[in-house]
Amino acid sequence: MSRISTTTQDKMLPKVLDTILNGNVLWTRLMGGVKKWSGESMKKSIKVSKNTTGGFFDGYDLLDTTATDNRIQLSFEPKFNYKTVSVPVTELSINAVSETKVIDLMSAEMETAAEDMGDDLGDALYAGLGTTNTFNGLANIIDDGTDAATYGGQTRATYTTLNSTVTASGGTLSLAKMATLYNAITSGSQKPSIGVCSETIFSLYEQLLQPQERISKDVSMYKGGLKGATGFTGLSYKGLDILADEKSTSGTLYFINEDYLDFFALPVYGEDAFKYKTVTEGNDYGQPVGMGFTWDGWKKPVNQKAYVTQITLGGNFISWNPKRMGVLESITGV
Repeated sequence: MSRISTTTQDKMLPKVLDTILNGNVLWTRLMGGVKKWSGESMKKSIKVSKNTTGGFFDGYDLLDTTATDNRIQLSFEPKFNYKTVSVPVTELSINAVSETKVIDLMSAEMETAAEDMGDDLGDALYAGLGTTNTFNGLANIIDDGTDAATYGGQTRATYTTLNSTVTASGGTLSLAKMATLYNAITSGSQKPSIGVCSETIFSLYEQLLQPQERISKDVSMYKGGLKGATGFTGLSYKGLDILADEKSTSGTLYFINEDYLDFFALPVYGEDAFKYKTVTEGNDYGQPVGMGFTWDGWKKPVNQKAYVTQITLGGNFISWNPKRMGVLESITGV
């Protein structure tokens, strides 16, 4: 091969293949419908009790004229996350030679940093408790006060309608337990829209459904031999899709009402909306365009020959009604 290597020019393909990032299903789904942040904090009044006055009366019976206060206000502060992109001019100079440039170095670095940032935020969506500088996550939203005693500035022990339904599975997943959780968070048209779990839990649910499969034999196929197949590419429960998300907390099955779970984005002052030219393949992230991502342009350090910038995402994940969410925990089998 020495004659080939000394007489033939190598060819580099103009794409980068990602072999690191895995699925990030729920985060990607939510970020496709980002809402706009407004005000110093996002606030909403919610009803937490009934008006207890009223009743039947006759003649000159006295009527209860007591004033009742049935509402409280939830409040959430914006949080900010960033990812740094840094490229030295020595590398940029070499990459800038038009005859040999295959992939634009700056574009590639911006894209991979944005995707890595999204991967980090997918973890934060599940694990975040909303404390210190972190986003709210399902650990805070779908809770009954065990891990997050307060929610939106209010105490869950005082206002129990801020609690989600958190159920210990006892180690096993069953259709009966799923039905109990579903019923606990459903009232009339208010019902979960998706179920989210790890791939392991997805497979356990698949096992519950497989005994319901039936094999239909066609006599005309006998001469050519019978063919069989099993395994589900998609699963649902009572009309809601069950999604396998590699970011999902181990051993859990979440039932989520997407009408009450959003990301509210707060663009960072003085920064531009972040866009990039796609050069990466092999993952499902796509371009975070119109999702609240901003960047502050390329900056040159005073004592280094390099260009540096930060990609930023401001805002927070908010649910105004955690009562309509639920989770089965500690699932290990069926």
